[in-house]
Amino acid sequence: MLFDKERLNRVESILVSQPDPQNGNSPYDYLRDKYKLKIDFRPFIHIEPVSLKDFRKQKIDILKHSAIIFTSRNAVDHLFNLANEMKIEMPADMKYFCISEQTANYLQKYIVIRKRKIFTGAKTARDLIEILKKHKNENFLFPCSNIRKNDIPDFLENNGYKYTEAVIYCTVASDLSDLADVNYDIIAFFSPSGIKSLFHNFPEFKQNKTRIAAFGPTTAHAVNEAGLILDIEAPQPDAPSMTGALEMYIKKANHIK
Repeated sequence: MLFDKERLNRVESILVSQPDPQNGNSPYDYLRDKYKLKIDFRPFIHIEPVSLKDFRKQKIDILKHSAIIFTSRNAVDHLFNLANEMKIEMPADMKYFCISEQTANYLQKYIVIRKRKIFTGAKTARDLIEILKKHKNENFLFPCSNIRKNDIPDFLENNGYKYTEAVIYCTVASDLSDLADVNYDIIAFFSPSGIKSLFHNFPEFKQNKTRIAAFGPTTAHAVNEAGLILDIEAPQPDAPSMTGALEMYIKKANHIK
């Protein structure tokens, strides 16, 4: 990975724009201990549920659908919470299409999964689409955030599937005002929403010597679109994780062999 030599300044502090892992075995713990760094965690975005009143404005009848597509545990939580508020019990013959086994297993928080028809993708939207191709006759409900990827709804729309998109939670900028006078050598971002939150909180933000790290091509694009300098990009062939990319940069910047 090539880095801008003029911006290879020593790294002593990193702000990770995600919640603290708090599992005692995080790769960030390894970075902090090995390179004597200050690493703080602060979510730049958070999830807020759509109120029952606002959901009703969408005029969606959950029970008119024969199948539900879940792409996250957030979608599972917020849909079942809304159903509970509306005193709706999911019928036994409802089918569930989940993007991963982890999401499918999470359903047991709300239903007895061994008695339900659950179809599970390997991990990605593309995997799930391959399963959806075999079930074109269903009437799908697609619960999602106000900010979501286009893969699945575009597939459903372009192939004539019967479906309804339901916005049941929103991704919003967190209040970061207490960070106004705090500076970090590196800020690590994981989504375009994180970049939007930065400028929502600090419209006059100047990057100066702060290095920006981005995970994923859409986040990298958002960094560039915002007029920021992208110093560290992950994943890379030799650094598939954010911590791996950060370590490569730190070794260069701090002159560690």
